[in-house]
Amino acid sequence: MNSQAPYIATAPAEAAADASAVERSNILIVDDRLDKRVVFRTILEELEQNIVTASSGEEALRWLLDNDCAVILLDVNMPGMDGLETAELIRARRKSAHTPIIFITAFADEMHTARGYSLGAVDYILSPVVPNILRSKVKALVQLHRLNAELKKRSDERVALVKEQAARTMAEESQRRASFLAEATQVMASSLDVDTILNGASVLVVPFLADYGAVVMTNPDGSIRARRNSAVAGWEQYLGGQASAFEALLARQQAGAIETGTHQFVERLTLPPTDGDVPDDSPPGEIHAFALTTRGEPRGALLLAMGPSSRHLAGQDLSLADDLAGRAASSLDNCLLYEEIQNANQRKNEFLATLSHELRNPLAPLRAALHMLRTQPLEKERVEPLLHTMDRQVAQMTRLVEDLLDISRITRGAIELRRETLDVGAEIRNALESCQGPLDAGGHEVVLDLPREPLQVVADRVRLQQVLENVLLNAVKYTDPGGRIDVSAESTLDDIVIRVRDTGIGIAPDKLTHVWDLFVQVDESPERTRKGLGIGLALVRDLVKRHGGSVEAASEGLGRGSTFTLRFPRAGRHDVREAAPAAAVRHDPAAHGASSRRVLIVDDNLDAAETLAMMLELLGQETHQAHEGTGALAAARDFKPEVIFMDIGLPGLTGHEIVTRMRGELGMSDTYIIALSGYGTEEDRRKSLTAGFDSHIVKPLDPAALPAILAAAGRRGA
Repeated sequence: MNSQAPYIATAPAEAAADASAVERSNILIVDDRLDKRVVFRTILEELEQNIVTASSGEEALRWLLDNDCAVILLDVNMPGMDGLETAELIRARRKSAHTPIIFITAFADEMHTARGYSLGAVDYILSPVVPNILRSKVKALVQLHRLNAELKKRSDERVALVKEQAARTMAEESQRRASFLAEATQVMASSLDVDTILNGASVLVVPFLADYGAVVMTNPDGSIRARRNSAVAGWEQYLGGQASAFEALLARQQAGAIETGTHQFVERLTLPPTDGDVPDDSPPGEIHAFALTTRGEPRGALLLAMGPSSRHLAGQDLSLADDLAGRAASSLDNCLLYEEIQNANQRKNEFLATLSHELRNPLAPLRAALHMLRTQPLEKERVEPLLHTMDRQVAQMTRLVEDLLDISRITRGAIELRRETLDVGAEIRNALESCQGPLDAGGHEVVLDLPREPLQVVADRVRLQQVLENVLLNAVKYTDPGGRIDVSAESTLDDIVIRVRDTGIGIAPDKLTHVWDLFVQVDESPERTRKGLGIGLALVRDLVKRHGGSVEAASEGLGRGSTFTLRFPRAGRHDVREAAPAAAVRHDPAAHGASSRRVLIVDDNLDAAETLAMMLELLGQETHQAHEGTGALAAARDFKPEVIFMDIGLPGLTGHEIVTRMRGELGMSDTYIIALSGYGTEEDRRKSLTAGFDSHIVKPLDPAALPAILAAAGRRGA
C-alpha cells in the first residue's frame, strides 16, 4: 500500500486568471494503480478544478478528515481496504456523509452494484472509462457542489445580515429605552412638588409607551388627592361615545392595582354591556394599571391604555412601564417626605410661637402681683386674692412644663407605667372634678352616662387621669360657652370604650387624621382665640397606645361638634384585683416644727436654694446652703446635717458622686438624703437609690410635701 500523501494537481497557469473569480472544487481520485490515477487526472484537467489523488482507502480517509470535495472517484477493487469498505467509512463520517461517490470497476454484478448504491453511490462507471462520459458526470457533480456552496454562502450571509440587523435594532431599542429612562430620571428628580411629578410622568409615557397615560395619587384614606393625564391626538374621537365607559373601567383597574399592589390588565377599553342583547361596540384596545407603592403601602397608580396605535404593551415595554411606576413611586415618596418635613417645620414654628404666648400669659399676673406686694403695704383681704392668682398661674405653668416633659419622655421611650386594676367610672368622675373649674367658667352642660356595673381596666392611675383630663379640657376649649359635653363609657367583649362628645366647632375632614399629631392646631383662625400648644391629644394617643388601646376622632364637619373615642383593653378575670389602699399619712409633729433639725440644701440655683431654705425655716428647721460639690462635702463635715436636699445636676461633682462620698468617706449612714431632679423615670430613680439617696423627688418640689418629707426623715432617725 502506498502511504504517500495525496497528490494535488491544480489548473494550468494560463487558466488561472479565468478561474480566479471562481472558487475551485476538489475532486478526489482513489485508486491503487498510478497509471489509472494519471489517466483520470488527465481526463478531468479540462474542468479546471483541484485534482486530488490517493492510492488507498486509508490515505483518502486521512485527507477527508481536514478537507471536503465535490465528488469522489473510488476504485472498487483495491488491495487491503477495498472501495466498498472505504465508501462505508466515508459515509459514517458526518462531514463526508453526503459527498457523491462514483465507483469505477472493471466488472459489476448485481450484488456489488446493490451494495454500492446502498452505501450512497451516485453512479457506477465500468473501466476502461469513456472520457467524455466521465468528464460530463463529474462536471455535473462539481456544478451541483458549487451551487450548494453558493447557496450555503448566501444563506450564511443572510443569517449574518439578519443577526446584524437584529443587533442593530436591539442596540437602537436599548438606546431608545436608555434615553427614555434618562428623561424619566430627570423628570422625577426635577421637583419635590406632587403636581409637577404627576404631570411630568403622565406626559412622559405618551406616546412612548401608550396612547393614553394617567398618574393618580391617593390619600391615606383612599380618596383621590391628585390626578394628571395625557393622550395622543385623536384619542377622544377614537373613544367616540364610550368616554364614560372607559373612565369606569379605568377606575376599576386603578382600584384593583391599589388594593392588591399588583399589575392589573384588561384587553378592552370599556366595561362590557350588562345586557347580553346589546352589541359590544367597545373600541379595540387594552388597559394596564401599575400600583405606586411607597413605604410598603400603595398610594396611587400609573394607568396606561392602548388604542389607536394598535400596539400591545408586552415584553420589554411592559418591564419598562413597571420600572417607571417604581421610579414614580419613589419620587412621590420623596415629595411626601418633603411635605411632612415642611409641615413639621411649620407646626414647630407655630408651637414655638404659641409656647411663647402661653408662657407669657401667666407671667403677666405674676409680675403684677409681685409688684403690688413689693411696692405697697396691703391688707390681708387684698393679699389673699393676689396669692390665689399667683398660685393658679404657677399651677398653669407647672402643668404646661409637665406636658412638655411628658412629650419628651414619650419621644425617648422613658415613660414608665405603674399598672393597677381601676374602675373607669370612678376615674371619669375624678377627672370631671379636676376639670370643674374650666367647665364652670365656660358654663358647659355636662351629661354623664355610665353603667351601674364597674368598668375595669388595668392601667396607670396617674396616666389615665392625664388622658381623661386632656380629652375633657380639649372639649371645653373647642366648645363655645353654654355648649354641651356628653361623657359616656361602655363595655364590649374585649374593650372599655370611653366617648367624649361636644357641640363645639367641629373638625374639618382633612384634619381628622392629624388631630392626634404633635403641635397640630385645629383652630387656624387668625385670632386664634382657642389657645393651646397642640400637645394634649398627642399625649393622649401615645399614652392610650402604651396601654394597648386605640383612639379615634370623628366629626361631621365644621360647626357640627366632635366625638373622641378611647378604647382600653378590658381587664380579664385574672387581672382584676383590689387596688392597694393608699398609705395613711402619719402626721408627725416633728415635721411641723416641734423638733428642729439641721438641714443642708445643695443646689447651684441660688434662688431655688434660698426659697427652699426659707420654707424649711418657716417649719422650724435650721438650714445651711452649699452650691457645688466640694462645698457640699465641707458643709456636711462641719454642719453635720440630719437631712440633706441635693440637686443631682451640679457643676463639677454630680449629686450621685457626692452622696456616695458622704455615705462612704464621711460615714453619714443615718442622714436622710433626698435627690432633687428634673428627670423622674424608673431608671433615674434606680440610679439615685443605688448611689445612696433615700428618696428621689422630681422638680419642682411641692412646698405642701415638705412636712411629710421631714416626717419620713424623723422616722429614719428614730
